[in-house]
Amino acid sequence: MNDKISAIFEKIKDLETELEDEINRVSERLTYTIEKKKILFEKSVIDYHRKFRKNFYRFIREASIVHGLTAPFIYGLAAPLILIDLSVSIYQAVCFPVYGIKKVPRSDFIALDRHNLAYLNWFEKFNCAYCGYANGLAGYLREVSARTEAYWCPIKHARRIKSYHSKYHTFEEYGDAEGFRNRMKRIGQERKSKRVV
Repeated sequence: MNDKISAIFEKIKDLETELEDEINRVSERLTYTIEKKKILFEKSVIDYHRKFRKNFYRFIREASIVHGLTAPFIYGLAAPLILIDLSVSIYQAVCFPVYGIKKVPRSDFIALDRHNLAYLNWFEKFNCAYCGYANGLAGYLREVSARTEAYWCPIKHARRIKSYHSKYHTFEEYGDAEGFRNRMKRIGQERKSKRVV
């Protein structure tokens, strides 16, 4: 792998860590803590949040008619999303142990925690859970796909792509036949010894 690409990737990882630290500092300022996966607010904060809750009937009354007309298209994706979730989970449960690939923890990607926010009504909480699930599922699917691609076809694309997944920077350069064959030989040896990617 190109040393400069590795260095840039490490800088990106450092920036992601710095971003996460800053997000955590902001959360401390907003006076919530996480204990054993449970989000806790001070009572005074909960009371303050409740002042901003819009009741369901007001929420519906103030909603745009366009939002109402497009809602079936949004919620119509629920069944395909659940099917994708189930399919990807079964795929990795069956195939990853055979390939010696480390499984992707689904819970690292799907976070359903916005229901703890007292300033949301039940419908907003439902919508937030739906969006959190859909976007988390997309991240989960991407990581499962990234690990699969790293195992079977670790070659960069000739065309520039908008967003790279977590394994892409380790792939062989497009057109590097010798690098690809050497890598696949190495992966084949790792397969025999059941090492994980």
